[in-house]
Amino acid sequence: TQSRLRSIMKQSDNMKRILVIVVTYNGMKWVDRCMQSVVGHLLPVDVMVVDNGSTDGTVDHIREYYPSVILHCTGENYGFGRANNIGFSYALEHEYQYVYLLNQDAWVMPDTFMRLVEAFEKHPEYGVLSPVQMTASMDNPDPRFAVKCLTLPLEEYPTGMVVDVPFVMAAHWMISRNCLETVGGFSPVFRHYGEDDNWLHRAFYHGFKVGFVAGVPAVHDRENRPVTKEFRMRLKCVGSLVKISDPSSCLALRFVLQPLEMLAISMMYRSFHVLKQVVPMIRRYPALKSCRSQS
Repeated sequence: TQSRLRSIMKQSDNMKRILVIVVTYNGMKWVDRCMQSVVGHLLPVDVMVVDNGSTDGTVDHIREYYPSVILHCTGENYGFGRANNIGFSYALEHEYQYVYLLNQDAWVMPDTFMRLVEAFEKHPEYGVLSPVQMTASMDNPDPRFAVKCLTLPLEEYPTGMVVDVPFVMAAHWMISRNCLETVGGFSPVFRHYGEDDNWLHRAFYHGFKVGFVAGVPAVHDRENRPVTKEFRMRLKCVGSLVKISDPSSCLALRFVLQPLEMLAISMMYRSFHVLKQVVPMIRRYPALKSCRSQS
């Protein structure tokens, strides 16, 4: 490990610097575990926290105990995408080679960044790499990671293997500078949820690959959160926006299909919430088309 670290550190500082971006919102439950995993990491990184108007002491705690962190306070809840865009702009302006998106309810292992950088150097065709996202107990992969990313039992993937995936959650994303410059920031269409799907669709559209690195674990602590029907229906509505915004899809076809799909979902799940979103979505078509063209 030390020899690998020395090899990476011999490279130009400007070419190997990593900016870790953490968006916080009332994150006191996790802030120490998250910050301690990145401050003083085996591979030195800079950390930027973009706080979305926390009222639970998160900001004061970071100021007092993590003075090296670059802290940007929005004063209100910007949502995940818009807040991360602040970090993206900072990373590009200050010439970071990699950006690492880290959820406030997530943390990394001491060698996570080093091993992901090694994978990028061997496979520059990738725009986004993730570690294996695990539950807090480290006994099992995060359930959504397992569904979206794993086609084999975890132990059957050789350590260090880069595995292509169609999607991986943005709780842990290492993004190359080239990919970030090409794809740009998160779309304003998505305030919270759906922005990661759309960003990856755009990365694929521009020819980048997305994957995870087997044998490189990190934690996303969300295993026991309740999921209500209302929340699931909200995600169904966001899913329609994701499909319309995918630059690889036929826009005219999506404009026809998505209202029909939402009507079918509303009947299947007996959800008035989904039904109510059909007309507002249609009214947003011009804005959705414009955002899609820009991305």
